[in-house]
Amino acid sequence: MNYKKLFTIIPAASLLLASCGGNKASEEQTKGYGIDLTAMDTTVRPQDDFYAYANNNWLKRTEIPASESRWSGFSILSETNKKNLHTILEEAAKNTKAAKGSNEQKIGDFYYTAMDSTKLNSDGINPIKLMLDEINTMAKPEDITKMAAKMHIAGGSAIWGSYVMADLKNSSMNVVYLGQGGLALPDPDYYLKTDAESKEIQKKYVAHIARMLQFIGDDAATAEKNARAIMNLETRLAKVSMNAVAQRDIAAQYNKKTMDELNKLAPAINWKAYYESIGAAQLSDLIVSQPKFLAEVSNMYKSTPISDWKNYFRWRVIDDAADFLSDEIVMQNFEFFEKTLNGSKEIKPRWKRSMELIDALMGEALGEVYVQKHFSADSKKRINEMVDNLTAAYGEHIDQLDWMSAETKKMARVKLSKIIRKLGYPDKWKDYSKLEITRESFYKNVAAAAAFAFQFNIEKIGKPVDKTEWGMSPPTVNAYYNPSVNEIVFPAGIMQPPFFDPQADDAVNYARIGAVIGHEITHGFDDQGAQFDADGNLKNWWSKEDSIKFSEKTKVVIEQFNGYVAIDTLHVIGELTVGENIADLGGFTIAFAALQKSWAGKTKPGKIDGFTPEQRFFLAGAQMWQNKSRDEALKKRLLTDPHSPGKFRVIGPFSNMPEFYAAFGVKEGDKMFRPENIRAKIW
Repeated sequence: MNYKKLFTIIPAASLLLASCGGNKASEEQTKGYGIDLTAMDTTVRPQDDFYAYANNNWLKRTEIPASESRWSGFSILSETNKKNLHTILEEAAKNTKAAKGSNEQKIGDFYYTAMDSTKLNSDGINPIKLMLDEINTMAKPEDITKMAAKMHIAGGSAIWGSYVMADLKNSSMNVVYLGQGGLALPDPDYYLKTDAESKEIQKKYVAHIARMLQFIGDDAATAEKNARAIMNLETRLAKVSMNAVAQRDIAAQYNKKTMDELNKLAPAINWKAYYESIGAAQLSDLIVSQPKFLAEVSNMYKSTPISDWKNYFRWRVIDDAADFLSDEIVMQNFEFFEKTLNGSKEIKPRWKRSMELIDALMGEALGEVYVQKHFSADSKKRINEMVDNLTAAYGEHIDQLDWMSAETKKMARVKLSKIIRKLGYPDKWKDYSKLEITRESFYKNVAAAAAFAFQFNIEKIGKPVDKTEWGMSPPTVNAYYNPSVNEIVFPAGIMQPPFFDPQADDAVNYARIGAVIGHEITHGFDDQGAQFDADGNLKNWWSKEDSIKFSEKTKVVIEQFNGYVAIDTLHVIGELTVGENIADLGGFTIAFAALQKSWAGKTKPGKIDGFTPEQRFFLAGAQMWQNKSRDEALKKRLLTDPHSPGKFRVIGPFSNMPEFYAAFGVKEGDKMFRPENIRAKIW
């Protein structure tokens, strides 16, 4: 029931994938949220490397906390939010008189059991023993399907994933999706690459599996043998799995099939029994995301010994539960997945791990208390006004495009006008009344919450899409665009300093929260979002000529970012990051235009600290993406993260913007200069 391994078909496009924790934050960052002059390195010419000019001193003085794999400008705010949530949970855990069944009782009891390390250590593997005993009774191929269903109901990951969400071609109705899953490493390429570094990670992964199998009863020799069999099984799955780049092809993953067609595709698997087991007995059709994967799994039912499947499931059980068991298991899990893969030096403190888990599993119960104590209604009003301004500026940019036909512009305008905005927190909070949380067992609470989430999802089958539902908890320092709903979502967590500060000048606010807003709007028109119409349906609304022109402009962005070297000889993968790169360029471009519109009928502000408003806009934008990563984490992100590293989220879009050239006098011969014929200009 690893809450981090949720199955999705097309994830909402988010502003960032943040990994935050404690840090010795620089003192000046905690005092104000305008331009941090002390972060700048004026020995670097802004025309040559604007990221270094804006951030070099911050990079030099900032240490990545031992418990983190990376540290960014987002981390400061996220850390403040976590401390606030920590206080909320501590108070809830102490309140033994909270009404039974209330959200306060549930988050308090959940946190209490999560923090009881004495009980967790005394329990050892007892919480998963029943599941392990059942796995040991597996005797025939049909038992594989039964066990996969049991694990999925409990929130675990095994072989494939099944999830309910909006039908991409009928966005008003929910439908079942079925696709690849069952791998513990971050991406199929981790199993398949043959360079020395990848081989070393594969070797350490097998050793990690073996050590975990010893916790559940294998002797060392048996554990090593079983670990190799598990690695072989997962590698076979990886060979037919889409990697992160391939999964950006939405159309290729939309394969609607009847149950009869699914049975023909993967005949060895009793799909009727599987869906009956998970509560979807009446299912008649569904979307298959990776047909090739399921066909191979069907073949593996026949060719892979049942003993290998049993060991695979034993591994999946302890891997999914590793964060919720005794300290020695938690630490072994940390050693591989955080230390080896991400470079983290120390495990996060228990309170932080517990808080993050509760936020993931009961985010709206925790978030409801959070917004009552830490969110300003005035911020929501001000952000709403900025969304109005950004939307108006976006519409004007669409009208002025020289590469798009009038008919396609009209459709783009319709889509823009229909974007739903969600600010701060849900209008309707999630009902957790059917979820029972007690002080009996941390593992039981995790299992109950995971099963509740699974059931909540399954009950959507065949029902209209609830467009009021949120995909992030209110305290989250992030934002996202959901193409199937055509919505932009800004949780309360990001609607505060340094991203939005009533005390900061407009240039700073537009460069930060304004660019965030523009970024999310642009996701509706990036290479993926542009495939969805105004109502969130996967449907072409482009003329053939405009579609060709858009594809050509997208290729310019891909080629630009393919040229950036992130570490050693490893480049940014332009095909993986293109959607986020388009959104970054669109976000800054539209935010700058909206800033200029805000001066209409007013006296334009003068210089502050020697910088014009235009210069402050770009400095604030560059400082928003301050980021340091450990080498291991950066290499992992380059393979799996659709977001470019922070440096390239600055120099990439800025080097395409004539507004930046004018603000800082960039000329031919400067390193930030890109010849006009290869500059990306889309929205």
